[in-house]
Amino acid sequence: MRRTVKYAAVTAAGILLLLWLFCLPRDLFEDTAYSTVVTDRNGQLLGARIADDGQWRFPHADSLPEKFVAALIEFEDRTFYRHIGVSVRALLRAAVQNIRSGRVVSGGSTISMQVIRLSRHKPRTLWQKMVEMFLATRLEARCSKEEILRLYAAHAPFGGNVVGIDAAMWRYLGNDGSELSWAEATTLAVLQNAPSSVHLSRNRDALLAKRNRLLYRLCERGCLSESEYELSAEEPLIGEPYPMPQYAPHWVENCNAVRHGERIRTPIDLQLQKRLEEVTARWSQELSAEGVNDLAAVVVAVKSGEVVAYCGNSDMNRLREGKWVDIARVPRSSGSILKPLLYCTALQEGTILPHTLLPDVPTDFGGFAPKNFDGTFAGAVPADEALSLSLNVPNVHLLKEYGPMRFAELLKNAGLLSLNKENNRYGLSLVLGGAEVRLLDIVQLYANMAACYQGVGDSTRLAHFPFADRVALYATFEAMRHVNRPDQMDWLRATSTRQIAWKTGTSYGSRDGWAIGVTPEYAVGVWAGNANGSSAPDLTGARTAGPVLFDVFNMLPPTGWFAEPDATDGIEVTLCRRSGHIAGRNCTETVQAIVPKNALKSRSCPYCQEAIAAGDRDTYSIERRFVLPPVMEHYYRQTHSAYQSATLTTAQTVSRVEVRPMHFIYPTDGCVVSLPVQGDGTVAALNCSVAHTDPVAEFFWHLDNSYLGSTRNIHQFAVRPSPGRHTLTVVDTAGNSISVAIVVV
Repeated sequence: MRRTVKYAAVTAAGILLLLWLFCLPRDLFEDTAYSTVVTDRNGQLLGARIADDGQWRFPHADSLPEKFVAALIEFEDRTFYRHIGVSVRALLRAAVQNIRSGRVVSGGSTISMQVIRLSRHKPRTLWQKMVEMFLATRLEARCSKEEILRLYAAHAPFGGNVVGIDAAMWRYLGNDGSELSWAEATTLAVLQNAPSSVHLSRNRDALLAKRNRLLYRLCERGCLSESEYELSAEEPLIGEPYPMPQYAPHWVENCNAVRHGERIRTPIDLQLQKRLEEVTARWSQELSAEGVNDLAAVVVAVKSGEVVAYCGNSDMNRLREGKWVDIARVPRSSGSILKPLLYCTALQEGTILPHTLLPDVPTDFGGFAPKNFDGTFAGAVPADEALSLSLNVPNVHLLKEYGPMRFAELLKNAGLLSLNKENNRYGLSLVLGGAEVRLLDIVQLYANMAACYQGVGDSTRLAHFPFADRVALYATFEAMRHVNRPDQMDWLRATSTRQIAWKTGTSYGSRDGWAIGVTPEYAVGVWAGNANGSSAPDLTGARTAGPVLFDVFNMLPPTGWFAEPDATDGIEVTLCRRSGHIAGRNCTETVQAIVPKNALKSRSCPYCQEAIAAGDRDTYSIERRFVLPPVMEHYYRQTHSAYQSATLTTAQTVSRVEVRPMHFIYPTDGCVVSLPVQGDGTVAALNCSVAHTDPVAEFFWHLDNSYLGSTRNIHQFAVRPSPGRHTLTVVDTAGNSISVAIVVV
């Protein structure tokens, strides 16, 4: 019998031990809904989103304010650090108090037991009290005292829809409690004990009395001096709840969507964030008067590649549609902000050199006829100047030579994931806004360029970055540095002005204004426009986003300029000073320069040519000249008075390298023309134009086989062809001719 009883006792003890070992779930509060809490890099609160059950309940923090811990233990559980989850003394005291009062006035629960109660949501009965005692001992065996305190403080009710000490400090104090006073700490300790009976908006006298009694007990225990007690007792009670901070609201909203219900420390710098919001709010107010209602800005630290300040849309206090649209993450037409990327990759691939002349003439690319912003043409422009001046035509010529599909693939590899079409769907308009990009992505791309050039940051981040040639990167930054500032000042000579590589862009229809800038330390991007996609009459990147960009840079710590690349980063070659190409044997003006290593793939100068002229008594001389094709020459010499025509000035010319003397400016070969009907019912004329190396040559115009007339000096002719296919031919007095085929629809 004894053996049976012994076995039964051992079995019962074993079962009880197993129950005790496995009585707690892995996560006590697994089904609890938490607020999303987003902080900056230093743990300062940017914003929070309420939990799914409508409570302000923050995920528990790693630490608690010392004063609150002292007040909580004194008020709730004086023997907390000595018991194993259950305090017999507290239970006996509670029993005596309840018998004397004739009702339950004290439960005798320890903080550990209250953690169990908060996690289970069971009715408060004697049986449940016994279960809580059993589970509390297991909790003590699993967790440290500090962990138990954090669990309790994170889930204790503080009145209304406020749960947990972290949420309570922000709602009732308006701060994170880092400088918590004794009066505030004791108020919060008292408030969580019975938030329904003592409240900030009612029974304030009872709350004040309980606070001051707790202050006195703490003073008796030596936690604070008598003078501290007296001052704390005189401190007014905290008042109405504060609203939660609302910094970087779009950033917080995105964090909430991605990591809902978590505490998230982000790389945002709150001090920079505040200044960014001030700058963008001020500019947003000013631009709204011009019909530009929305403004976004992003600041990325070059070294880390992290976003340190983020304004998805500015001035959230101004009522308007679309203010909650996070423009920094919405794909918008890129305008011209991809031009530096084309220039950089064309340099590092050897397609061009920094000063290679690019055509700037009227051109029809199979129905796509780009024009420069001011409507003028320069004939021929150095590549770096074409970037600095943001000329459309030369950049389209460059893209055609480099390849639009190849460029699209490079942009995707660089991180512009909003280019989600097949590469063959992107044409020559890609560099003028024919693709949509996100402000956040493009700023991070430019930050990566600066990081790659300086060799800073995480190597994994830049391991496969496509812009890797240091000479090409530096040349790109230099070209961008020479962009005219919005105020048109000669800012390169102003020593107090920061050196910034920057670029603006304006989308078709004046819907998006862009400005992107980069220094060795920061990359900044600004977008201006309307979230609903409507246009604004005077919206341009330079006029709207540009000034904001420089104000943002002014708020950042000052930085220097990029150090020049080493000679070992590239190769030294001889360049033609006139054309920017690798010098050929006919180039008379040359210069030595360090260029990207792939520069030898580029062609030698095609413009410097040799001509043979007859002298006296059957002697000959060789002249070498810089000669442009006719249509480029036509526009080039209008702004370059020193330029000499390809035609030699001497009457004794014997021969020269053959140069095509004439070229159609409009229409181009294969052009499809639509002639509108005018107000009087007649069909408008087709205004044709031809460039010639000899400005005084006479032209004879023919349509198909019919002679139309002649022109001299100014070679323009109005033609009225019928619908269909036609051939337009021009012949000069020397017998040179040129023809183009056109289709009239």
